[in-house]
Amino acid sequence: MIDYNSLPSSTRVWVYQSNIPFDNTAAAALSKQIQDFVVQWTSHNNALRAWGDFLHNRFIVLFVDESQAGASGCSIDKSVAFVKAVEQASGADFFDRFNFAYKEGDRVFAASRDEFEALYKNGKINDNTIVFNNLVQTKAEFEGKWQLPLESSWHKNFV
Repeated sequence: MIDYNSLPSSTRVWVYQSNIPFDNTAAAALSKQIQDFVVQWTSHNNALRAWGDFLHNRFIVLFVDESQAGASGCSIDKSVAFVKAVEQASGADFFDRFNFAYKEGDRVFAASRDEFEALYKNGKINDNTIVFNNLVQTKAEFEGKWQLPLESSWHKNFV
């Protein structure tokens, strides 16, 4: 696996969020699985310049620097199949785009769209609560816009 810091800011990123947290042991094992996956990840038999990890015991993140080989439909299908296999093995849901993650201190929590709205209305979260924008598409966006205050995110439309 390549070094994250060597990836250019234009590197593509995919973020998959679990609806449930993983304990530290399961998270470490999943991190190793992700690293093993990205080392062998290919596009049309060309190795991808890729990096991946499991962050905050909840997020699978996959990065591909397309300057050498682009992520094709087949390679993206491989990554989706990998995440679906993780789902099957863990019982987690990584494809619910209306499962919103937010931070309380250093801890990350998730809530359904309705639960998220109720948390806001009840004052348990507010415009300054850090939320995760899993729609980021590049390393630059990941570093600057993945974690941001609720008031600055698309999540605000749902409260």
